[in-house]
Amino acid sequence: MDSDIATHRQQPSGRVLPVKGIGALFCLIILLIAGCGITPPVSTTRLQNIPPLIDDADRASLVRATQRQLNYLNRLPSDAIVRIQGDTYTIGWLAESLRLFLDIVSQNPTPEELDATLRSKFLVYQSPGRDGAPAGEMLITGYYEPSLEGSLVKRPPFIYPLYAKPDSLCTRNDRATGKLRIGRLDGNGNMLPFWTRGEIEDQRLLAGNELVYVKDPLDAYFLHIQGSGRIRLRDGSSRLVLYSGSNGREYKSIGKLLVDENKMPNGAASMQAIKRYLREHPDEIRRVLHHNSKFIFFKWGEKGPIGSVGEVLTPGRSIAIDRDVLPTAVIGYMVTRRPLVDQQGTVTGWTPMRRFVLPQDSGTAIKGTGRVDFFWGNGDYEEAAAGQMKEKGQLYFLVKKRS
Repeated sequence: MDSDIATHRQQPSGRVLPVKGIGALFCLIILLIAGCGITPPVSTTRLQNIPPLIDDADRASLVRATQRQLNYLNRLPSDAIVRIQGDTYTIGWLAESLRLFLDIVSQNPTPEELDATLRSKFLVYQSPGRDGAPAGEMLITGYYEPSLEGSLVKRPPFIYPLYAKPDSLCTRNDRATGKLRIGRLDGNGNMLPFWTRGEIEDQRLLAGNELVYVKDPLDAYFLHIQGSGRIRLRDGSSRLVLYSGSNGREYKSIGKLLVDENKMPNGAASMQAIKRYLREHPDEIRRVLHHNSKFIFFKWGEKGPIGSVGEVLTPGRSIAIDRDVLPTAVIGYMVTRRPLVDQQGTVTGWTPMRRFVLPQDSGTAIKGTGRVDFFWGNGDYEEAAAGQMKEKGQLYFLVKKRS
């Protein structure tokens, strides 16, 4: 997931980008992870001393998330090669690892039995973690699925639009860099940068592309950051909005802006703190939000949110990582802390969190071997946890042993 507050992310893809071409995605993964024709990235370290593989969440969500991960692998060529810390595996072998894991979990072992069985049948690798930190130490943040009130027609207080992707948005491959360029065409067919957030909102350049209206500009902005959410309409129904594209502009953190301007202390720029500050200083909302020129477009969805591997994310199980340097076609295991929150959304303490997770998403701010963004799901606790989570932790990967 771009992190305003290092507790949620914005999609490049998402907040949450449905995969449009699985074949193209696979080629990218193999190039970046397997290192075909380029220097292979440092990915993981194989462990001899394996930590206790004890899971603190429900088994049903684990089975559901693993099945979705297997669906993703089943769409890839089974003989394609992935290298994990110098060890070479085929996609078929990694899929077999997932099937074995599902079989073990489905037998409903005790936590101790599950730990012992996995140790005997799986190799465990660890992400090297952040530069300059103790070996294996990660920064673990969270994101969630917002729920907002909305209206299909512009009617006060519902005056802040979410936009569908406009026809004027175009993409081209840059032959010089090989990267995808996002922009718009002038009258001569030349590619220009697409309009910024400020230009879109101040000049109403996308009038006619409104998808739905919400009543709070801050809620609208943070829905852009999360990349998907649910809209509660006036007739009592609820509809899902998903990421459909972006204007291609560089993301800039408004949390960092407020810290740099000494409006809030470093390390305190949580989503809740940013919202609170801007509600207390409404004259600054426009300037601060427009600091981030990146703008997200939405579409209605039936299922979701969708991760960058093309599967529905599972609350409490799906994570976003940097696919350039960490493997996605595997089972993950994460160790960190989660917040305890009272009815007012105030964090009252922290408790250990140890669980199996599946790398099913990515984000433009989730870069390097030391970053994980954890998907909490939808709800009051989930929003509070995502907004506050900025914790140290470790991330491991499991692959079935060869005979």
